[in-house]
Amino acid sequence: MGRVLVVEDDNAMSIALRDGLQYEGHTVMLATDGSAGLSLAERERPDLVILDVMLPVMSGLDVCKRIRSSGNDVPIIMLTARGQEADKVVGLKIGADDYVTKPFSFMELTARIEAIMRRQQRDEQPTSYRFGEVEVDFIGIRATRSGEPLELTPREYKLLRQFISNRGRVLTRDKLLSAVWGYNVVPVTRTVDMHIAKLRKKIEVDPEEPRFVVTVHGVGYKFLG
Repeated sequence: MGRVLVVEDDNAMSIALRDGLQYEGHTVMLATDGSAGLSLAERERPDLVILDVMLPVMSGLDVCKRIRSSGNDVPIIMLTARGQEADKVVGLKIGADDYVTKPFSFMELTARIEAIMRRQQRDEQPTSYRFGEVEVDFIGIRATRSGEPLELTPREYKLLRQFISNRGRVLTRDKLLSAVWGYNVVPVTRTVDMHIAKLRKKIEVDPEEPRFVVTVHGVGYKFLG
């Protein structure tokens, strides 16, 4: 699940989308005008933006254009009113990934969100990566540190790949469990913490003062490589 920004000025729809998406496991941020939505997109770096075309202060099309011009490639789903065919075309041309026509079913919207996130996850999977003195080849399943072979377990490769695919983003323990282990466990488990402690000993110069896999207290971990 991801962090979703909903930019919608209709209060009833905004609340309904927030409640529905939270029920699906997403973390949801709300904005009721284009300017506030743009600020949240820039500051919070969500995983996906649901953006109404008709917004006060700044239109959804202008918000989309500004997000893309800043180099942010966050997936954007535009919400358009029936009959706004031109807005759909313009939205897709300026960088929106998909659109949904009002009125729409929540099931349709969630299906589109899931499809975009699956596609993005596939696209972001790195084949190789270098950070500091560490170089990882995910295709050949090889890793070196300062040119010397680095013995990583299959789980550690998966953890690294997940971190690198989401570099700069905070990953909760639950998200790591789901992505790397493929299941959810009791929240008090130290499974993730123990594996990250072992990984740090292999990739960090000083595991006690990590430079790459850093702890975000009370939330999870973030990769800064």
